[in-house]
Amino acid sequence: MVPTSKRPRQPVVAITGAASGLGRELLVRLVSAADFRRVVAIDEQRGDVGEATWRVLDVRDPLLANRISDIDVLVHLAGDYTVDSDPGERRAYNLRAAQTVLTACAAARVRRVVLVTSAMVYGAAPDNEVPLPEDAPVTAEPDTGVVGDFLEIESLVRRSLRSHPGLEVTVLRPAAVVGPGVDTVITRHFESPRLLTVKGCSPHWQFCHIDDLLSALELAARGAVTGVVAVGCDGWMEQEQVEEMSGIRRFELPAGLTFGTAQRLHRLGITPAPATDLHYVVYPWVVDCTALREAGWKPTWTNEAAFEQLLELRENRTTVVGRRLPVKEATLTAAGATVAVIGTAAIVRQVRKKRRQ
Repeated sequence: MVPTSKRPRQPVVAITGAASGLGRELLVRLVSAADFRRVVAIDEQRGDVGEATWRVLDVRDPLLANRISDIDVLVHLAGDYTVDSDPGERRAYNLRAAQTVLTACAAARVRRVVLVTSAMVYGAAPDNEVPLPEDAPVTAEPDTGVVGDFLEIESLVRRSLRSHPGLEVTVLRPAAVVGPGVDTVITRHFESPRLLTVKGCSPHWQFCHIDDLLSALELAARGAVTGVVAVGCDGWMEQEQVEEMSGIRRFELPAGLTFGTAQRLHRLGITPAPATDLHYVVYPWVVDCTALREAGWKPTWTNEAAFEQLLELRENRTTVVGRRLPVKEATLTAAGATVAVIGTAAIVRQVRKKRRQ
């Protein structure tokens, strides 16, 4: 009698941060997929996707390993990357969550962990290769912003791989993410009255729609891609295209004035993001998505279509140097504001008024 070959057992996948945001969107996608035997949703509160198996707990709980002993693949999406969050509290949460997840997965013998950071870790610089290969060096400057969080998380991943060589970790590095609910330094840049540029440099714009990030996450959960994986639309847009589509004119400043002013404003607590974040709106950081392309993945959104949706989602908000202004203040500012200079006065007045209250 010829033995029959057994089909490989379908894996059980878990998603942290599954009650909202990107985690919920991936959960909806995976519960209807045929590639997983069961989908476990992990969050501090139960969500509304009934087809999943819910486990309500904080991912920073040291007992997490006891709750994931039956998991084969874990996609970690629990994190705080809000622009206006307190930097210290945000980083403490993000690092504790990532560290606990990696340690618990190693202890529970979870086969594969998938995390999302950002292509920002490559750094944005005037002499960057366009596009950057996935194995390009990580040159972003450590700072108090979200990019600093991503750098620290990737450092945790490298240490975890050395300590637990049997653990497979995939890190997705998306380009500038666009889609409903996305609020970042990049999306806020296009809420400004003018688009800041640096003399002698021209940014190259590449976006990653949340739909394409979700499809890449699904491939990573299946194990179709591993290691460091860049995600983004094909190609890039030039500054002239961005200005034409948005109807927002540029305002050009010398690099020294731009970053010096931004750093002073951040030290005063006027702007939410460090000056280094401005690099990502004035210098190129386009990535080549080789691993995904070789796995048969293709983005469904073009840069132009993603950017058009970004513009539609602005909802008439006005942002100057990263800080959103009240409608009355924004109207006054927009009349003649520049991103880094004229708008500063309006922000200072707003902050002083709040402090007097």
